Amino acid sequence: MRGRRKASAGPLPQRDGIDAVRVRLPEDPEGRWGCVGEYLVARFGGAIGAERVAAMLGAGRFVGADGGAVRGGEPYAAGLSLWFHRDFAAEEPVPFSIGIVYRDAHLVVADKPHFLATTPRGRHITETAVARLRRELGVPALQPAHRLDRLTAGLLLFVVRPEERGAYQTLFRDRLVRKEYEAVAAYDPALVLPRTVRSRIVKERGVLAAREEPGEANSESYVELLERRGGLGRYRLVPATGRTHQLRVHMNALGLPIVHDPLYPVVEAEGAVEGFSRPLQLLARRLEFTDPVSGEPRRFVSGLRLSAWPEG
Repeated sequence: MRGRRKASAGPLPQRDGIDAVRVRLPEDPEGRWGCVGEYLVARFGGAIGAERVAAMLGAGRFVGADGGAVRGGEPYAAGLSLWFHRDFAAEEPVPFSIGIVYRDAHLVVADKPHFLATTPRGRHITETAVARLRRELGVPALQPAHRLDRLTAGLLLFVVRPEERGAYQTLFRDRLVRKEYEAVAAYDPALVLPRTVRSRIVKERGVLAAREEPGEANSESYVELLERRGGLGRYRLVPATGRTHQLRVHMNALGLPIVHDPLYPVVEAEGAVEGFSRPLQLLARRLEFTDPVSGEPRRFVSGLRLSAWPEG
């Protein structure tokens, strides 16, 4: 079941680090709904069934602004807000901890492990970085200032105070944050590096892999070889833009696909690789910016290492 409006703190506390859903009753000029329950059945019955909606009402799962249970027989009132917690499907726990690189009254900088999504989406709700950190740190208002792909590990910046989130998000939007990544990928002795890669990347909704196509470039990445071991290289990647899968697409375009990438150059069938034994060898290594709240220069470095490149 999904509410159309963004989650709101409202009268219900978070559950498993996830906010309750807010539902605002719309205008009803045709008088279709005589009571609140009729609307909720019409709204959610198609997804979970009328009996399930009735059971939730009977159990007091829907509450009003005062926190009191709404049972469904109340007269319909346009503009009334209700809150409820969704039922989440069981999720496979990601068996890696989240490291804390830095924490103060304004920021939390975390080292996100591979396989953990940044924010709730699709099949990943409670097993996400933001939900976990809210629970573990006891900071229910915590919000990410940016995102990392689920398969990418490394530095994630979270904001403690909701009123300051926009200032930090603006840094990323306006490209005022220097982001540096590390990757382990194929090595090609014929390829001249370092170099800057520019291309037009398109990512369609519902299609797993992004693609490059002709046209004006909308992405730019700097690629540098740091060291080589046999047929593999360790690379420093500095994106100037933030297109979906940008670094993975650019490395693949150079003929240097990142180790254990399930999408580039070939999209692997879902479930082809079981468990958590083949993490994508891509790490968000550094973040640097001028703090918009304190004015201080900030520089954070991940404490994680890529498993395909152990310390030698």
